Amino acid sequence: MSIPASITGRNALVFLAVIAGGATLYWMRGILTPLAMAVFLAVMIDSFARVLVERLPRFPRNLALPAAIFLSIAMFAAAVWVVTANGASFVGQIRDYAPRLNEVIAKVASLVGIKVAPTIGDLINQLNPSKYAGAAAQSLQNFASNAILVLIYLGFIIASRRGFSRKIVALYPHHAERDGAVQLFQRIRNGVEQYLWIQTVTGLMIAAAAWVVMMLLRLDNALFWAFLIFVAAYIPIIGGAVGCILPPLFALVQFPDSFVPAAILFLALQGIFFVVGNVIYPRMQGESLNIDPTVVLLSLAVWGALWGVTGMFLSTPLTVALMLIMAQFDGTRWIAILLSEDGDPSGAGLDRKPPGGPAKAPADEKIDAAPTSRQKSTKGA
Repeated sequence: MSIPASITGRNALVFLAVIAGGATLYWMRGILTPLAMAVFLAVMIDSFARVLVERLPRFPRNLALPAAIFLSIAMFAAAVWVVTANGASFVGQIRDYAPRLNEVIAKVASLVGIKVAPTIGDLINQLNPSKYAGAAAQSLQNFASNAILVLIYLGFIIASRRGFSRKIVALYPHHAERDGAVQLFQRIRNGVEQYLWIQTVTGLMIAAAAWVVMMLLRLDNALFWAFLIFVAAYIPIIGGAVGCILPPLFALVQFPDSFVPAAILFLALQGIFFVVGNVIYPRMQGESLNIDPTVVLLSLAVWGALWGVTGMFLSTPLTVALMLIMAQFDGTRWIAILLSEDGDPSGAGLDRKPPGGPAKAPADEKIDAAPTSRQKSTKGA
């Protein structure tokens, strides 16, 4: 069967465009990653505002956005408090854990067959932490600068959201084109909200159940570990692995005389992640996101390679947005079909009302606005 030259050339151009786009994303990651995080936070704040209007009919619409911003700041402050209040005691306890760490290392070495087990001091000296001090300081500096840049972007995005409707009217003067663009935007927004809502609810379930188990086992800094498990739940696959491995490892350090508490904690966390990930999560997600599970793993690796931890955090929402956008064009629709789970990348399942809020835009975001003054003058002419 012969393939027309036009289709071959078009697919070759798409392939080259994907490579060029990936190189551009990697080259401009210092600028694009703060912008992507700011857009993600803006969608989260907008979702909070619409949930307040939807669930509380008497709540003033004009106060919905300020209240959502206040709630976001309050949650961020609570997260900072958990880290600072429990992280300091955690770091202080690490010094007391040194003798226990030596005991654990000795037991593991005897099981492996090593006659002279190294101490924790020997391992630290071999790692030579002074060699990585400069890189760690640079990473902290980059994190601080990126956080400030994210807040600046977020402020400008929130301030300019009022003009979005007029921009859509100016870009798409015809109602049919405008309705298609608005539908695509709403599907992308609903997909991001769906992902955010599901990851938050399931993360809270996992963290709460893990906290109960760690409290029953009397593991130190149980609240700190539960918070880390909740944050790690936003990173697919890797977050679950980290949440299942790190607490049992520190249980080995805290209880060096017995492997039973660590084994119980490991099995309990595995059971929690299994139930939530294989029973609750699929029922909440349904078929709305419509992404192939293999694509989720692949997108995690690709976005992690391009944008680091930020890319891993945003891998699923970014892939959903790209799939919906590429489904609108004939040249890239085949890529969107491969990314989808059922072969229909149109995103029709996202037209339904997401769990966190309404699918339709509120009154102040309706796109069927009056034409701009420039369009009026054009009609008059």
